[in-house]
Amino acid sequence: MPDLRYKPEPAKHTEIPRPKRAEGQWALGYTEPLNKNEQSKKDDDPLNVRDRILYIYSKRGFASIDPADLRGRFRWMGLYTQRKPGIDGGKTAVLDEEELDDEYFMLRVRSDGQLLAPAAVRALGSIGVDFARDTADVTDRENIQYHWIRIEDVPEIWNRLDEAGLSSLEACGDSPRPFLGSPVAGVAADEIIDGTSALDEIRARYIGDPAFSNFPRKFKTALTGHPSHDVSPETNDVAFVGTTHPEHGPGFDVWVGGGLSTNPKLAVPLGVWIPLDEVADVWAGVAGIFRDYGYRRLRSKARLKFLVADWGGEKFREVLENEYLGKKLVSCPSPPSPGTLRDHIGVHDQKDGKKYVGVAPTAGRVSGTLLTGLADLMEKHGVAGARLTPYQKIVLIGVEPDAVDALLDDLDELGLSARPSQWRRSTMACTGIEFCKLAIVDTKDRARDLVAELERRFPDLDTPITVNVNGCPNACARTQVADIGLKGQLVTVDGEQVEGFQVHLGGTAGLDAVFGRKLRAHKVTSAGLDDYITSVVSNYLVDRTDGEAFAAWVARADEELLRGDKTLEKA
Repeated sequence: MPDLRYKPEPAKHTEIPRPKRAEGQWALGYTEPLNKNEQSKKDDDPLNVRDRILYIYSKRGFASIDPADLRGRFRWMGLYTQRKPGIDGGKTAVLDEEELDDEYFMLRVRSDGQLLAPAAVRALGSIGVDFARDTADVTDRENIQYHWIRIEDVPEIWNRLDEAGLSSLEACGDSPRPFLGSPVAGVAADEIIDGTSALDEIRARYIGDPAFSNFPRKFKTALTGHPSHDVSPETNDVAFVGTTHPEHGPGFDVWVGGGLSTNPKLAVPLGVWIPLDEVADVWAGVAGIFRDYGYRRLRSKARLKFLVADWGGEKFREVLENEYLGKKLVSCPSPPSPGTLRDHIGVHDQKDGKKYVGVAPTAGRVSGTLLTGLADLMEKHGVAGARLTPYQKIVLIGVEPDAVDALLDDLDELGLSARPSQWRRSTMACTGIEFCKLAIVDTKDRARDLVAELERRFPDLDTPITVNVNGCPNACARTQVADIGLKGQLVTVDGEQVEGFQVHLGGTAGLDAVFGRKLRAHKVTSAGLDDYITSVVSNYLVDRTDGEAFAAWVARADEELLRGDKTLEKA
């Protein structure tokens, strides 16, 4: 039975919408476990698995791990079993999970928008070198993600993370997943409000709290006070977006119910103004609604976006105010989302006279060695710290103006350019079949090869075209809001199944946000991807009007130009 002590008594006048059938909502009395995931969480709070890892599994080895912990509760510690090598994408949906499991783990380390000092970056690099076969990826959740982790090494890894002020706690699971914070919080000259203290407060209060360790599914948080909306607020369960009230000054609007995967929905702005010191309380209210009223019967319908879609923004706000906050929120028009780039690549002014520098790994792939080298450069050039971004990038904070040129040259040598091509800057990729048990196709290597080929074919591209490569339908790389979104699947060619992609074209977040256009029965093989994108981009460059963005062109272009059936020639 769930413990509902943490939810205030409902106000007498709040009418709660009831679905036509029981959906496993605790607050409506449906508390019996309805699937194996709910049963597992009822059997034992997943937070308790930490001690078993420290004192049993790390000492007795992989074979000693209880399957319910291995494929369930370990996720609350940021640990997933990774895909066994040599299993092709056609087996992903056919084999049982234990057949896909390798005896090694993926480990996610949350940064939550924190400024990582050189010592913290060095610690992250040392973990990759010493325990992860030199792997390390920057993810679009501002995590560092490792592979090849042995259960025996986890206690020492956690020790190093603790010393660096970092953690993998609740980096996965039906929990408050790692937060997205503005990479330039507190330093950007054009920032509306610095939300760093609010994210710190949420983390201190609620990460590891049993009252918030059992959501129906994952719960994703974003917060930014930057006008570029640099944390993809449209695609998060809850997002706090900087705004200015004409009387009260800078604060935050609240957006709820965003998420992608197979049923994408954009977040709904509530049209409110809340001050910085109330963000954590409002976060707990939104999270509490999800915990208490979220749908638990079916995993496929258990994200907050489904509840928000059924209730609507007005009802959600009413329940939040009456049941969870005990007061009305101040109304304020929601800030419009700009159509500008959000990745902070390049050299920019800070409000203190220093500079920040955004750099681009290719498709988020770095390594332990590279992170150690980055720490060396940060110390050499007096860089205050680094932040990870929701676009698989890294931003270096607090660079003296007279150190910028030398730093840029050293970063180029390291492989982290602040002057990347449009293709390297604008391409993201999820983990893919190399390590992920859900994936169907390769993504990281394919994305890096694609970037190299497009740089060769379009060396002087004058406008950003985002390419997001995903290994399955789950949209970890946000395929639906990319100019060119690639969803991995198997494609039949001459009776043989080969790796390929369903294509989404013209998706965009921000101003005029829209999901990418899918062309009926149109798929592209992985081998044919370079030529297909070349054809589509060539058509855009020939057919565009002055200043027309790729997404706007896609919305009006003839389908034969989008399918690559016809390639226009330059006049």
